[in-house]
Amino acid sequence: MIKEATGTGSSIEEALEDAKKQLGVDETTEIEYEVVQMPEKKKFGLFGGAPAKVKITLKSSPADTAEQFLRDVLDAMKLSSVEIEKTEKEDGVDFNLTGEDVGYVIGRRGETLDSLQYLTSLVANNHKDDSYLKVTVDTGNYREKRENTLEILGRKLAFKAVKTGRRTSLEPMNPYERRIIHTSVQKVNGAISWSEGENANRHVVIGPDPKFRNTRRGGYNNSRGRRPYNANRSASQATTADPERKPLNEGGATGLYGRIDKTVE
Repeated sequence: MIKEATGTGSSIEEALEDAKKQLGVDETTEIEYEVVQMPEKKKFGLFGGAPAKVKITLKSSPADTAEQFLRDVLDAMKLSSVEIEKTEKEDGVDFNLTGEDVGYVIGRRGETLDSLQYLTSLVANNHKDDSYLKVTVDTGNYREKRENTLEILGRKLAFKAVKTGRRTSLEPMNPYERRIIHTSVQKVNGAISWSEGENANRHVVIGPDPKFRNTRRGGYNNSRGRRPYNANRSASQATTADPERKPLNEGGATGLYGRIDKTVE
């Protein structure tokens, strides 16, 4: 990607336009320029003279910096064939990776993709002002498919907990994925979820809600003994089995896929 160019012309203005044309930028693009040579008129209209020369440099935006970092990392991984599609949005930028070797970028349970996104976000937000750029690195809608899989898993294990009265421990997940599980479990009355473990071993546990009494042998009855939801109850009184209750805080907007400078559960 060209970041600078030197333009020439009979005047400074013409030299600037020539340099901008070489870089393919318009008047709205933020640039820095340096006058390399002032124009000189020919003596007597015949001898000497020199055109104006101006060197312009494009200021890299956080999105451009992130894209270049991503490219450098992929090249270092010997994945030069993987292409990067960048989509800039009002609050962030999405990078979609395509190519035959994208499987190496995903890694086990998306761990490599998560790490790549985390590092790219660090680079994009390494500036002095308080602005924040949300960075997403995806490939073939992997994250959407993963989210759907986790939602189905959470509901399935929640129903199992209600039926059997037993708890199930899931594999370790990042804050964002744990939140998906918690949210899906909360849609099933009679089941609750919580997190256990520390750091990389932190995982979700799904079990029956002790507030729901076991009305028949071998399982929990979802149609009896249920406390009706009252919107006027305080948060401390609300049962975790209410479908309207707020999701547990497992990172949310401050987790792996949001701001990375905050502490999460």
